[in-house]
Amino acid sequence: MASVTGTLVLAGTPIGDVADAPPRLAAELEGADIVAAEDTRRLRRLTQALGVHTRGRVVSYFEGNEAARTPELVEALAGGARVLLVTDAGMPSVSDPGYRLVAAAVEQDIKVTAVPGPSAVLTALALSGLPVDRFCFEGFLPRKAGERLGRLREVEGERRTLVYFEAPHRLDDTLAAMADVFGPGRRAAVCRELTKTYEEVKRGGLGELAAWAAEGVRGEITVVVEGAPETGPQELDADELVRRVRVREEAGERRKEAIAAVAAQAGLPKREVFDAVVAAKNAAGPASAEGKGLS
Repeated sequence: MASVTGTLVLAGTPIGDVADAPPRLAAELEGADIVAAEDTRRLRRLTQALGVHTRGRVVSYFEGNEAARTPELVEALAGGARVLLVTDAGMPSVSDPGYRLVAAAVEQDIKVTAVPGPSAVLTALALSGLPVDRFCFEGFLPRKAGERLGRLREVEGERRTLVYFEAPHRLDDTLAAMADVFGPGRRAAVCRELTKTYEEVKRGGLGELAAWAAEGVRGEITVVVEGAPETGPQELDADELVRRVRVREEAGERRKEAIAAVAAQAGLPKREVFDAVVAAKNAAGPASAEGKGLS
């Protein structure tokens, strides 16, 4: 006879308005043997707002203790417990704690299910006004400028709509980097404080949005960026070719490789891109060229 194991339940929580909590969430909170919460204080506020009481044991489960606590929770699941995992907002394991526990539970053949709930990714996509038939979620970009440019460069030619999370104090730098890599005219939407009192969706070109964000932005941020358009050699002028090479160089790529990559992406001979870079360097002069990374 097979041993009876418990169930891991991933529960989506409101991203702003508590009234958006899925109806099943209250029942799961009351019935779980263990509630693993990213922030137990926020969990307490949520249960109070929903008018429910957790009968099971409440434990913290966040980035700092995720690795250490996972074996404990898997052991409880193996013993038949129903474990409910909630994060501060949205779905566990989507840029939040949870992946380790899900992977460990799956490895032990423990049932994993979910209580669907609000999603900042899908909400922002729907409100952005950009194509949503195909998209990819990129999470948070690296904090260091060079690493951030490198990550953006990886998806420079991505045709699908891109979705990012970002901290408000880094938003202006991120949008400026996006404008540098994708071009200032690429359409985007900054979705701020979704479902909350001061919800705002700012739409425009990346250059325009970067200038707007430089004045300071507050709140939870989701950025939606239009995918790369279909381009042909005739659509990329010399200035754009030079800009793309410069962005790659600033991200740490050698010029030879940068020129080759830009040429391949544009469908042009490498010599044509090389000539554009040399011409820009000669036109700018030694001092200006050095400042633009073209020396």
